[in-house]
Amino acid sequence: MNKTQRIYEKMITGILFSSSTITSLTVILIVVFLFREGIVLFKSTPTQKDYIIAVSSENTIPIISSNELANIFNKDITNWKYLGGRNDSIILLTINDLAGIFTEAELGPELENLPTKVNEFVSANPGVILYLSKDQIPVNFVGRVIPVKKITTKDFVFGKHWYPTSTPIPQFGIWPMIIGTLMVTFGAIIFALPFGMATAIFMSEIAGERLRNVLKPVVELLAGIPSVVYGFFGLVVLVPLIQQLFSLDVGETALAGSIVLGIMALPTMVTVAEDALNTTPQTLREASLALGASKWQTLVRVVIPYAKSGISTAVILGIGRAIGETMAVLMVTGNSTHINYSFLQPTRTIPATIAAELGDTSYGGVHYSSLFALAIILFLFTIVINFSVEIIKNRSRRTA
Repeated sequence: MNKTQRIYEKMITGILFSSSTITSLTVILIVVFLFREGIVLFKSTPTQKDYIIAVSSENTIPIISSNELANIFNKDITNWKYLGGRNDSIILLTINDLAGIFTEAELGPELENLPTKVNEFVSANPGVILYLSKDQIPVNFVGRVIPVKKITTKDFVFGKHWYPTSTPIPQFGIWPMIIGTLMVTFGAIIFALPFGMATAIFMSEIAGERLRNVLKPVVELLAGIPSVVYGFFGLVVLVPLIQQLFSLDVGETALAGSIVLGIMALPTMVTVAEDALNTTPQTLREASLALGASKWQTLVRVVIPYAKSGISTAVILGIGRAIGETMAVLMVTGNSTHINYSFLQPTRTIPATIAAELGDTSYGGVHYSSLFALAIILFLFTIVINFSVEIIKNRSRRTA
Protein backbone atom coordinates (compact mmCIF):
# COMPACT_ATOMS: atom_id res chain seq x y z
CA MET A 1 0.00 0.00 0.00
CA ASN A 2 1.52 3.31 -1.05
CA LYS A 3 1.47 6.58 0.87
CA THR A 4 -1.41 8.06 -1.11
CA GLN A 5 -3.67 5.10 -0.35
CA ARG A 6 -2.84 5.29 3.35
CA ILE A 7 -3.70 8.99 3.45
CA TYR A 8 -6.91 8.29 1.57
CA GLU A 9 -7.91 5.54 4.01
CA LYS A 10 -7.17 7.77 7.01
CA MET A 11 -9.34 10.52 5.51
CA ILE A 12 -12.23 8.10 4.99
CA THR A 13 -11.81 6.74 8.52
CA GLY A 14 -11.77 10.26 9.94
CA ILE A 15 -14.91 11.23 8.03
CA LEU A 16 -16.78 8.13 9.18
CA PHE A 17 -15.64 8.61 12.78
CA SER A 18 -16.64 12.29 12.72
CA SER A 19 -20.07 11.47 11.29
CA SER A 20 -20.78 8.81 13.91
CA THR A 21 -19.53 11.07 16.72
CA ILE A 22 -21.63 14.04 15.60
CA THR A 23 -24.70 11.83 15.26
CA SER A 24 -24.22 10.33 18.73
CA LEU A 25 -23.59 13.72 20.33
CA THR A 26 -26.66 15.18 18.63
CA VAL A 27 -28.87 12.44 20.02
CA ILE A 28 -27.36 12.85 23.50
CA LEU A 29 -27.81 16.63 23.41
CA ILE A 30 -31.44 16.26 22.34
CA VAL A 31 -32.12 13.90 25.24
CA VAL A 32 -30.31 16.22 27.68
CA PHE A 33 -32.30 19.20 26.41
CA LEU A 34 -35.54 17.24 26.72
CA PHE A 35 -34.88 16.28 30.34
CA ARG A 36 -33.53 19.70 31.26
CA GLU A 37 -36.68 21.47 30.06
CA GLY A 38 -39.06 18.85 31.44
CA ILE A 39 -37.57 18.42 34.92
CA VAL A 40 -38.16 22.13 35.59
CA LEU A 41 -41.86 21.33 36.00
CA PHE A 42 -41.21 19.35 39.19
CA LYS A 43 -39.29 22.27 40.70
CA SER A 44 -42.15 24.71 40.10
CA THR A 45 -45.37 25.68 41.79
CA PRO A 46 -48.49 25.81 39.61
CA THR A 47 -49.39 29.42 40.48
CA GLN A 48 -49.05 32.06 37.82
CA LYS A 49 -45.93 34.16 37.82
CA ASP A 50 -46.03 37.24 40.10
CA TYR A 51 -49.23 36.01 41.79
CA ILE A 52 -49.47 34.70 45.33
CA ILE A 53 -51.92 32.84 47.54
CA ALA A 54 -52.45 34.43 50.94
CA VAL A 55 -54.63 33.76 53.98
CA SER A 56 -55.34 35.35 57.33
CA SER A 57 -52.59 35.15 59.94
CA GLU A 58 -55.09 33.27 62.12
CA ASN A 59 -55.32 30.47 59.57
CA THR A 60 -53.29 27.45 60.71
CA ILE A 61 -53.08 25.66 57.33
CA PRO A 62 -49.30 25.32 56.72
CA ILE A 63 -49.34 24.52 52.99
CA ILE A 64 -51.88 23.90 50.25
CA SER A 65 -51.88 21.84 47.05
CA SER A 66 -53.00 22.78 43.57
CA ASN A 67 -55.86 20.27 43.71
CA GLU A 68 -57.12 21.81 46.95
CA LEU A 69 -56.93 25.27 45.43
CA ALA A 70 -58.83 24.10 42.37
CA ASN A 71 -61.56 22.68 44.60
CA ILE A 72 -61.73 25.97 46.51
CA PHE A 73 -62.06 28.06 43.38
CA ASN A 74 -64.64 25.63 41.97
CA LYS A 75 -66.66 25.88 45.22
CA ASP A 76 -66.25 22.15 45.84
CA ILE A 77 -64.57 22.94 49.17
CA THR A 78 -66.24 25.73 51.16
CA ASN A 79 -64.92 25.20 54.69
CA TRP A 80 -61.40 25.13 56.08
CA LYS A 81 -62.16 22.08 58.22
CA TYR A 82 -62.04 19.91 55.09
CA LEU A 83 -58.40 20.94 54.67
CA GLY A 84 -57.42 20.33 58.29
CA GLY A 85 -58.16 23.85 59.52
CA ARG A 86 -60.76 25.19 61.87
CA ASN A 87 -64.48 25.21 61.21
CA ASP A 88 -64.74 28.43 59.23
CA SER A 89 -66.24 29.23 55.83
CA ILE A 90 -63.82 29.93 53.02
CA ILE A 91 -64.12 33.44 51.57
CA LEU A 92 -62.47 33.79 48.19
CA LEU A 93 -60.98 37.14 47.24
CA THR A 94 -59.59 37.81 43.75
CA ILE A 95 -59.20 40.97 41.72
CA ASN A 96 -62.58 40.26 40.13
CA ASP A 97 -64.25 40.07 43.53
CA LEU A 98 -63.01 43.48 44.67
CA ALA A 99 -65.58 45.43 42.67
CA GLY A 100 -68.40 43.58 44.40
CA ILE A 101 -66.99 44.24 47.87
CA PHE A 102 -65.68 47.81 47.62
CA THR A 103 -66.98 50.81 45.73
CA GLU A 104 -64.88 52.70 43.21
CA ALA A 105 -64.63 55.60 45.64
CA GLU A 106 -63.24 53.29 48.34
CA LEU A 107 -60.65 51.77 46.00
CA GLY A 108 -59.72 55.10 44.44
CA PRO A 109 -59.54 56.08 40.78
CA GLU A 110 -56.12 54.41 40.34
CA LEU A 111 -56.76 51.66 42.91
CA GLU A 112 -54.37 53.47 45.22
CA ASN A 113 -56.44 52.43 48.26
CA LEU A 114 -56.48 48.77 47.29
CA PRO A 115 -53.70 47.59 49.67
CA THR A 116 -55.40 49.29 52.62
CA LYS A 117 -58.78 47.77 51.79
CA VAL A 118 -57.21 44.33 51.39
CA ASN A 119 -55.76 44.62 54.89
CA GLU A 120 -59.13 45.71 56.28
CA PHE A 121 -60.92 42.81 54.62
CA VAL A 122 -58.39 40.22 55.82
CA SER A 123 -58.57 41.56 59.38
CA ALA A 124 -62.36 41.32 59.39
CA ASN A 125 -62.57 37.89 57.69
CA PRO A 126 -60.20 35.24 59.10
CA GLY A 127 -61.57 32.66 56.65
CA VAL A 128 -60.41 34.60 53.60
CA ILE A 129 -58.06 33.28 50.91
CA LEU A 130 -56.58 35.77 48.47
CA TYR A 131 -55.32 35.35 44.95
CA LEU A 132 -53.73 38.64 43.97
CA SER A 133 -50.62 39.90 42.26
CA LYS A 134 -47.66 40.82 44.42
CA ASP A 135 -48.09 44.55 43.80
CA GLN A 136 -51.67 44.38 45.13
CA ILE A 137 -50.51 43.06 48.52
CA PRO A 138 -49.77 45.82 51.07
CA VAL A 139 -46.29 46.15 52.52
CA ASN A 140 -47.64 45.82 56.05
CA PHE A 141 -49.88 42.87 55.14
CA VAL A 142 -51.74 41.51 58.16
CA GLY A 143 -52.14 38.07 56.63
CA ARG A 144 -49.53 35.61 55.43
CA VAL A 145 -48.54 34.09 52.13
CA ILE A 146 -49.32 30.38 52.12
CA PRO A 147 -46.93 28.20 50.11
CA VAL A 148 -48.34 26.03 47.34
CA LYS A 149 -47.01 22.49 47.03
CA LYS A 150 -44.70 21.91 44.12
CA ILE A 151 -45.86 19.63 41.34
CA THR A 152 -44.86 16.04 42.12
CA THR A 153 -44.22 13.21 39.72
CA LYS A 154 -47.09 11.26 41.26
CA ASP A 155 -49.56 14.13 40.78
CA PHE A 156 -48.33 14.66 37.24
CA VAL A 157 -48.56 11.02 36.13
CA PHE A 158 -51.69 9.99 38.01
CA GLY A 159 -53.55 13.30 38.03
CA LYS A 160 -56.93 13.14 36.32
CA HIS A 161 -57.28 16.74 35.16
CA TRP A 162 -55.33 18.55 32.45
CA TYR A 163 -56.08 22.27 32.57
CA PRO A 164 -52.68 23.85 31.85
CA THR A 165 -54.01 27.37 31.22
CA SER A 166 -56.78 27.60 33.80
CA THR A 167 -56.84 30.56 36.17
CA PRO A 168 -55.77 30.87 38.88
CA ILE A 169 -54.37 27.36 39.34
CA PRO A 170 -53.50 25.25 36.30
CA GLN A 171 -53.64 21.49 36.71
CA PHE A 172 -51.24 19.05 35.10
CA GLY A 173 -52.61 15.53 35.36
CA ILE A 174 -51.70 13.32 32.39
CA TRP A 175 -53.38 10.07 33.39
CA PRO A 176 -56.21 10.56 30.82
CA MET A 177 -53.61 11.00 28.06
CA ILE A 178 -51.64 7.95 29.16
CA ILE A 179 -54.86 5.93 29.04
CA GLY A 180 -55.71 7.42 25.63
CA THR A 181 -52.24 6.69 24.24
CA LEU A 182 -52.27 3.09 25.44
CA MET A 183 -55.83 2.51 24.22
CA VAL A 184 -55.18 3.87 20.73
CA THR A 185 -51.88 1.99 20.47
CA PHE A 186 -53.38 -1.27 21.72
CA GLY A 187 -56.35 -0.88 19.35
CA ALA A 188 -54.00 -0.20 16.45
CA ILE A 189 -52.07 -3.42 17.13
CA ILE A 190 -55.26 -5.45 17.50
CA PHE A 191 -56.35 -4.11 14.10
CA ALA A 192 -52.98 -4.38 12.35
CA LEU A 193 -51.76 -7.72 13.72
CA PRO A 194 -54.10 -10.11 11.86
CA PHE A 195 -53.94 -8.15 8.60
CA GLY A 196 -50.18 -7.66 8.83
CA MET A 197 -49.39 -11.28 9.64
CA ALA A 198 -51.78 -12.56 6.97
CA THR A 199 -50.19 -10.30 4.36
CA ALA A 200 -46.65 -11.27 5.42
CA ILE A 201 -47.47 -15.00 5.30
CA PHE A 202 -49.15 -14.65 1.90
CA MET A 203 -46.21 -12.75 0.43
CA SER A 204 -43.62 -15.11 1.89
CA GLU A 205 -45.25 -18.52 1.51
CA ILE A 206 -48.07 -18.37 -1.04
CA ALA A 207 -47.66 -15.59 -3.58
CA GLY A 208 -45.62 -16.23 -6.69
CA GLU A 209 -42.48 -14.27 -7.40
CA ARG A 210 -44.19 -11.96 -9.90
CA LEU A 211 -47.06 -11.13 -7.51
CA ARG A 212 -44.62 -10.73 -4.61
CA ASN A 213 -42.57 -8.25 -6.62
CA VAL A 214 -45.73 -6.19 -7.09
CA LEU A 215 -47.11 -6.44 -3.55
CA LYS A 216 -43.89 -5.65 -1.69
CA PRO A 217 -43.37 -2.17 -3.23
CA VAL A 218 -47.06 -1.38 -2.77
CA VAL A 219 -46.92 -2.25 0.94
CA GLU A 220 -43.71 -0.31 1.42
CA LEU A 221 -45.26 2.63 -0.43
CA LEU A 222 -47.78 2.96 2.42
CA ALA A 223 -44.92 3.96 4.72
CA GLY A 224 -44.13 6.94 2.50
CA ILE A 225 -47.61 8.47 2.61
CA PRO A 226 -47.65 11.59 4.88
CA SER A 227 -49.50 11.10 8.15
CA VAL A 228 -51.75 14.08 7.41
CA VAL A 229 -53.12 12.17 4.41
CA TYR A 230 -54.03 9.28 6.70
CA GLY A 231 -55.63 11.84 8.99
CA PHE A 232 -57.75 13.26 6.17
CA PHE A 233 -58.77 9.76 5.17
CA GLY A 234 -59.83 9.01 8.74
CA LEU A 235 -61.64 12.32 9.11
CA VAL A 236 -63.57 12.07 5.83
CA VAL A 237 -64.21 8.32 5.65
CA LEU A 238 -63.80 6.59 9.02
CA VAL A 239 -65.23 9.22 11.37
CA PRO A 240 -68.63 9.52 9.62
CA LEU A 241 -68.77 5.73 9.19
CA ILE A 242 -68.14 5.07 12.89
CA GLN A 243 -70.62 7.76 13.88
CA GLN A 244 -73.38 6.22 11.76
CA LEU A 245 -72.51 2.60 12.51
CA PHE A 246 -72.63 3.01 16.31
CA SER A 247 -75.16 5.90 16.41
CA LEU A 248 -72.74 8.21 18.21
CA ASP A 249 -72.92 11.95 18.74
CA VAL A 250 -69.43 12.32 17.31
CA GLY A 251 -67.29 9.94 15.29
CA GLU A 252 -63.92 11.24 16.52
CA THR A 253 -63.13 8.39 18.87
CA ALA A 254 -60.34 6.13 20.07
CA LEU A 255 -61.60 3.53 17.59
CA ALA A 256 -61.03 5.89 14.65
CA GLY A 257 -57.52 6.63 15.89
CA SER A 258 -56.81 2.91 16.36
CA ILE A 259 -57.86 2.03 12.82
CA VAL A 260 -55.86 4.88 11.26
CA LEU A 261 -52.76 3.99 13.29
CA GLY A 262 -53.25 0.31 12.49
CA ILE A 263 -53.13 1.12 8.78
CA MET A 264 -50.01 3.24 9.32
CA ALA A 265 -48.30 0.43 11.26
CA LEU A 266 -48.98 -2.18 8.57
CA PRO A 267 -45.95 -1.47 6.32
CA THR A 268 -43.47 -1.87 9.19
CA MET A 269 -45.18 -4.96 10.52
CA VAL A 270 -45.55 -6.65 7.12
CA THR A 271 -41.99 -5.92 5.97
CA VAL A 272 -40.26 -7.08 9.17
CA ALA A 273 -42.49 -10.16 9.57
CA GLU A 274 -41.98 -11.22 5.94
CA ASP A 275 -38.20 -10.88 6.29
CA ALA A 276 -38.39 -13.00 9.46
CA LEU A 277 -40.38 -15.72 7.68
CA ASN A 278 -37.91 -15.73 4.79
CA THR A 279 -35.03 -16.43 7.19
CA THR A 280 -36.36 -19.93 7.86
CA PRO A 281 -33.83 -22.29 6.23
CA GLN A 282 -35.13 -24.13 3.19
CA THR A 283 -33.75 -27.37 4.62
CA LEU A 284 -36.22 -27.17 7.53
CA ARG A 285 -39.10 -26.76 5.11
CA GLU A 286 -37.93 -29.66 2.97
CA ALA A 287 -37.39 -31.89 6.02
CA SER A 288 -40.91 -31.18 7.25
CA LEU A 289 -42.42 -31.93 3.84
CA ALA A 290 -40.30 -35.09 3.54
CA LEU A 291 -41.78 -36.36 6.83
CA GLY A 292 -45.25 -36.11 5.33
CA ALA A 293 -46.37 -32.74 6.66
CA SER A 294 -48.52 -30.60 4.39
CA LYS A 295 -47.56 -27.11 3.33
CA TRP A 296 -49.86 -25.58 5.96
CA GLN A 297 -48.59 -27.87 8.69
CA THR A 298 -45.05 -26.89 7.78
CA LEU A 299 -46.01 -23.24 7.95
CA VAL A 300 -47.71 -23.54 11.36
CA ARG A 301 -45.34 -26.00 13.05
CA VAL A 302 -41.98 -25.12 11.50
CA VAL A 303 -41.81 -21.74 9.75
CA ILE A 304 -43.75 -19.58 12.22
CA PRO A 305 -42.11 -21.05 15.38
CA TYR A 306 -38.68 -20.56 13.82
CA ALA A 307 -39.49 -16.94 12.93
CA LYS A 308 -41.39 -16.09 16.13
CA SER A 309 -38.67 -13.73 17.40
CA GLY A 310 -38.72 -11.77 14.16
CA ILE A 311 -42.51 -11.70 14.18
CA SER A 312 -42.47 -10.41 17.76
CA THR A 313 -40.01 -7.73 16.69
CA ALA A 314 -42.36 -6.74 13.88
CA VAL A 315 -45.22 -6.33 16.34
CA ILE A 316 -43.13 -4.25 18.75
CA LEU A 317 -41.82 -2.03 15.94
CA GLY A 318 -45.43 -1.58 14.84
CA ILE A 319 -46.24 -0.43 18.38
CA GLY A 320 -43.34 2.01 18.21
CA ARG A 321 -44.66 3.36 14.91
CA ALA A 322 -48.11 3.86 16.41
CA ILE A 323 -47.28 5.24 19.85
CA GLY A 324 -45.43 8.30 18.59
CA GLU A 325 -47.82 9.33 15.81
CA THR A 326 -49.12 12.89 16.07
CA MET A 327 -51.03 14.47 13.22
CA ALA A 328 -53.32 11.63 12.16
CA VAL A 329 -54.35 10.95 15.77
CA LEU A 330 -54.89 14.64 16.44
CA MET A 331 -57.38 14.78 13.56
CA VAL A 332 -59.58 11.77 14.37
CA THR A 333 -59.62 11.10 18.13
CA GLY A 334 -61.65 14.09 19.36
CA ASN A 335 -58.94 15.45 21.69
CA SER A 336 -60.85 14.94 24.92
CA THR A 337 -58.75 15.16 28.09
CA HIS A 338 -61.33 13.30 30.17
CA ILE A 339 -60.70 9.69 31.19
CA ASN A 340 -62.56 7.38 28.84
CA TYR A 341 -62.16 3.62 28.83
CA SER A 342 -64.37 3.06 25.79
CA PHE A 343 -63.12 2.93 22.22
CA LEU A 344 -66.33 4.71 21.20
CA GLN A 345 -65.50 7.86 23.18
CA PRO A 346 -63.21 10.75 22.27
CA THR A 347 -59.73 10.64 23.73
CA ARG A 348 -56.38 12.36 23.45
CA THR A 349 -52.87 10.96 23.19
CA ILE A 350 -49.60 12.33 24.50
CA PRO A 351 -48.10 13.18 21.06
CA ALA A 352 -51.33 14.93 19.99
CA THR A 353 -51.27 17.05 23.16
CA ILE A 354 -47.71 18.16 22.54
CA ALA A 355 -48.45 19.02 18.91
CA ALA A 356 -51.66 20.89 19.74
CA GLU A 357 -50.37 23.01 22.62
CA LEU A 358 -46.65 23.63 22.20
CA GLY A 359 -47.16 26.49 19.76
CA ASP A 360 -49.41 28.38 22.21
CA THR A 361 -47.09 28.32 25.22
CA SER A 362 -44.64 30.94 26.41
CA TYR A 363 -41.00 29.91 26.63
CA GLY A 364 -39.93 28.90 30.11
CA GLY A 365 -43.42 28.84 31.62
CA VAL A 366 -44.95 26.01 33.63
CA HIS A 367 -47.14 24.96 30.68
CA TYR A 368 -44.06 24.87 28.45
CA SER A 369 -42.21 22.65 30.94
CA SER A 370 -45.23 20.37 31.32
CA LEU A 371 -45.20 19.60 27.60
CA PHE A 372 -41.54 18.65 27.77
CA ALA A 373 -42.36 16.45 30.76
CA LEU A 374 -44.98 14.80 28.55
CA ALA A 375 -42.28 14.26 25.95
CA ILE A 376 -40.14 12.56 28.62
CA ILE A 377 -42.98 10.12 29.34
CA LEU A 378 -43.28 9.39 25.61
CA PHE A 379 -39.50 8.98 25.38
CA LEU A 380 -39.57 6.44 28.21
CA PHE A 381 -42.32 4.51 26.41
CA THR A 382 -40.13 4.42 23.30
CA ILE A 383 -37.09 3.31 25.29
CA VAL A 384 -39.07 0.39 26.75
CA ILE A 385 -40.16 -0.62 23.25
CA ASN A 386 -36.60 -0.43 21.89
CA PHE A 387 -35.24 -2.48 24.79
CA SER A 388 -37.94 -5.05 24.17
CA VAL A 389 -36.79 -5.37 20.56
CA GLU A 390 -33.18 -5.87 21.68
CA ILE A 391 -34.16 -8.48 24.26
CA ILE A 392 -36.12 -10.43 21.64
CA LYS A 393 -33.23 -10.23 19.17
CA ASN A 394 -30.71 -11.46 21.74
CA ARG A 395 -33.00 -14.30 22.75
CA SER A 396 -33.33 -15.26 19.10
CA ARG A 397 -29.53 -15.38 18.71
CA ARG A 398 -29.13 -17.56 21.79
CA THR A 399 -31.87 -19.92 20.59
CA ALA A 400 -30.24 -20.19 17.18
